[in-house]
Amino acid sequence: MKVTIDKEADAVYMRLSDAPIKDSEEIKPGVILDYDDENNLIGIEILNVSRRVPSAALTSIQLETA
Repeated sequence: MKVTIDKEADAVYMRLSDAPIKDSEEIKPGVILDYDDENNLIGIEILNVSRRVPSAALTSIQLETA
């Protein structure tokens, strides 16, 4: 998984797979899901992230696995 925070675009993108994007769906304004050709979720984009997430939460990323 790769997480990219673009401060200039005010967006965060979580790439879950390296598969090519075939389709995208905006499930709520500014929240976009990307799918591969088998309809698997491969990416999540959140636009206007500074208005949706407290700024302190964007300064570090914590990854947990169970």
